[in-house]
Amino acid sequence: MEVTCLLLLALIPFHCRGQGVYAPAQAQIMHAGQACVVKEDNISERVYTIREGDTLVLQCLVTGHPRPQVRWTKTAGSASDKFQETSVFNETLRIERIARTQGGRYYCKAENGVGVPAIKSIRVDVQYLDEPVLTVHQTVSDVRGNFYQEKTVFLRCTVNSNPPARFIWKRGSDTLSHSQDNGVDIYEPLYTQGETKVLKLKNLRPQDYASYSCQVSVRNVCGIPDKAVSFQLTNTTAPPALKLSVNETLVVNPGENVTVQCLLTGGDPLPQLQWSHGPGPLPLGALAQGGTLSIPSVQARDSGYYNCTATNNVGNPAKKTVNLLVRSMKNATFQITPDVIKESENIQLGQDLKLSCHVDAVPQEKVTYQWFKNGKPARMSKRLLVTRNDPELPAVTSSLELIDLHFSDYGTYLCVASFPGAPVPDLSVEVNISSETVPPTISVPKGRAVVTVREGSPAELQCEVRGKPRPPVLWSRVDKEAALLPSGLPLEETPDGKLRLERVSRDMSGTYRCQTARYNGFNVRQREAQVQLNVQFPPEVEPGSQDVRQALGRPVLLRCSLLRGSPQRIASAVWRFKGQLLPPPPAVPVAAEAPDHSELRLDAVTRESSGSYECSVSNDVGSAACLFQVSAKAYSPEFYFDTPNPTRSHKLSKNYSYVLQWTQREPDAVDPVLNYRLSVRQLNQHNALVKAIPVRRVEKGQLLEYILTDLRVPHSYEVRLTPYTTFGAGDMASRIIHYTEPISSPNLSDNTCHFEDEKICGYTQDLTDNFDWTRQNALTQNPKRSPNTGPPTDISGTPEGYYMFIETSRPRELGDRARLVSPLYNASAKFYCVSFFYHMYGKHIGSLNLLVRSRSKGALDTHAWSLSGNKGNVWQQAHVPINPSGPFQIIFEGVRGSGYLGDIAIDDVTLKKGECPRKQMDPNKVVVMPGSGAPRQPLPQLWGPVATFLLALQR
Repeated sequence: MEVTCLLLLALIPFHCRGQGVYAPAQAQIMHAGQACVVKEDNISERVYTIREGDTLVLQCLVTGHPRPQVRWTKTAGSASDKFQETSVFNETLRIERIARTQGGRYYCKAENGVGVPAIKSIRVDVQYLDEPVLTVHQTVSDVRGNFYQEKTVFLRCTVNSNPPARFIWKRGSDTLSHSQDNGVDIYEPLYTQGETKVLKLKNLRPQDYASYSCQVSVRNVCGIPDKAVSFQLTNTTAPPALKLSVNETLVVNPGENVTVQCLLTGGDPLPQLQWSHGPGPLPLGALAQGGTLSIPSVQARDSGYYNCTATNNVGNPAKKTVNLLVRSMKNATFQITPDVIKESENIQLGQDLKLSCHVDAVPQEKVTYQWFKNGKPARMSKRLLVTRNDPELPAVTSSLELIDLHFSDYGTYLCVASFPGAPVPDLSVEVNISSETVPPTISVPKGRAVVTVREGSPAELQCEVRGKPRPPVLWSRVDKEAALLPSGLPLEETPDGKLRLERVSRDMSGTYRCQTARYNGFNVRQREAQVQLNVQFPPEVEPGSQDVRQALGRPVLLRCSLLRGSPQRIASAVWRFKGQLLPPPPAVPVAAEAPDHSELRLDAVTRESSGSYECSVSNDVGSAACLFQVSAKAYSPEFYFDTPNPTRSHKLSKNYSYVLQWTQREPDAVDPVLNYRLSVRQLNQHNALVKAIPVRRVEKGQLLEYILTDLRVPHSYEVRLTPYTTFGAGDMASRIIHYTEPISSPNLSDNTCHFEDEKICGYTQDLTDNFDWTRQNALTQNPKRSPNTGPPTDISGTPEGYYMFIETSRPRELGDRARLVSPLYNASAKFYCVSFFYHMYGKHIGSLNLLVRSRSKGALDTHAWSLSGNKGNVWQQAHVPINPSGPFQIIFEGVRGSGYLGDIAIDDVTLKKGECPRKQMDPNKVVVMPGSGAPRQPLPQLWGPVATFLLALQR
């Protein structure tokens, strides 16, 4: 029958550890994940090296009370002090598949409101090696484009990498160097992008026609393999050459099918052809196949430059460009220019007058213009001149000049623009010249100078234009020169003078300018006017939400203030308690006409008056609310996370105790805390043990302590702590406590490492050995592991218990060593005893060695104990005396034997002051593992959960 051991809480009175445990934040950056190396660079900064594509994990370990909040930020590099837009609020920063652009300096900022924030940084160096690119170049004097024996050839190898790459040039399988071949020269050119090495073949010889390879290496940093690129140099090697099947400028009509062929005329190796378009990608429907580009039913939007590029890594790429022009015309405009010499703005008889006509066309220079008067072609004379390309007007503009205007010149003039012989419709514009033709004026209609609308509604700004003809109206912002109009444009044209805005927002408020255009009307000084747009929006108040705490019987003043709004005034304020309307509070005496806040006073906080209060403020456009939660309940406790070595393991069982410490947040804000309700629940379990902890007067900053005992290794627990006052329950705080192996100095009475925690008691893997020790238990074992070697469970026999072992299967070889190094201990006694359990089962067992590394005069390793060979499927214990002369570490070294059946394991390592027991353990009292055929005799040190439970009952 299985007996379940219940969680027992020690009836140990809590302790108060004085005042002032509040401490500013301190931080330290630790690395994890797939770092290649973390080193000190110039002693002043830490550098974290990682391979591109791996996972970056940085941990910001913080201390301080209350628990600091952590924020991660990054700069682009050492030259930039600007943080990126995104920040990570977490103690662990994790970046999957890190890219080279994510390298730089990372900052961990920890703050808890006490003192100044703590800021630590680490520089992340992302390592990478791209594929190298090899190009071949010839001397400029070889104008015929082929490589001849008397010429010089340059093989250029370029690569992007971090750290800088090392280059190795080979001809065939032979490595090339200056000293071995006078016909070659290897050098690094100046002013190149990326890393480049050039192999120069001087005065080509027959043997120089061969296969060349460029191998690049970053010396296996971060496990990045070498890369290489090769090229076959022959006597026909030549750069690419091209020609086009059409002229470089191709003018076509809309709707035509366009085909352009890019023909290779040279190049060895055979060049690759590619078409591109600028600006933007190739048109939708365009097909680029080899050197042929086809565009069906071409349109005006398809105009642009089309580039055909041929590359074969020999010489420079060959490039041919076709400027495709699709005939089109749009935007016909006219201008009326009075006599410029006399600076006139009106049409007057006896003065000169110029009429101008322009269209936007492709190609612009091919447009022809024709002028008509009253439906008949205008006849040229001394008084009527037609000019083209007026320097004062846009390019390719036609102007009709009337010299010494007569009454007979009045009439209707028509300008027609066309593409002769092309199926493009003509565009025309009509201008009427008479005594009624007058320059424009602009004004704002009465009552429309100020437009007031509510946010989210449409708005219409209007300016009236008078004159003949009436030009378009251009709108822009006045008070925000750099700001754009709601359409996203700096200037917007309206034919009727009305600027229509949909769903206006508060940032659209301001002054708008309307002005006459200088086209489709008189080419004179622009007339302008202004319109003010006011956008009304609901009020914004503070506080949006506020938690108000006060002791029972004390008064409270609630205040709701107007931050901003349009109009900027409070039209009404309504207070509610738990949804019920309250009588209006007394009016607030203010000097100004419009109040900017509303107040509610509670004479005394009681259980009945505690609850939710709402103040709804209106400014006739909308309303906003301040929410207040009034109560006398205590604030939540603040768990103390900096307890030194809070976990305490028990020698005779697989249980542990935990020192729980906390302070009370703002204890003087409400009535005194009378007791705490403690709830402890094992994770993934439903039942929780609840206990009341009485306390005396709790001061601010006073550290409270309670010891949780009989927690089961290695399980984690959820702890909930709730303060109680005369008002009742306060705010609850919760945290998860995890089992961590105690890391103690040897002077403690119990310093046993069970390897139940991932931190393995501060032990580390030696970086100079061949492979690592592995932590596992019966649940995490590989089901395909080698049989007949290694333990099935740890020393306790439970499937959850962990131990350390060496895996001797491939790729391990004979003599490979794995070293597990303890933390550094300060020697305070002459003699110490190292006790541990070992398991050495398998016909290929090698050796298990215990070494002592003395730190008194450098690092010196000495052998203290060694055992070799198969010792059976049993856990056995060893006691090893040591006498270090100064600070020291102990090292467990596992040595691989002749085969894969040689797994060695250790568990329950203990370091104590004093000599080892004189009477060694009876060799018959060993733990025989299941399946060995021998009876199991538990050691006195091993206690299961049942034994622990019985002991607790006896106490």
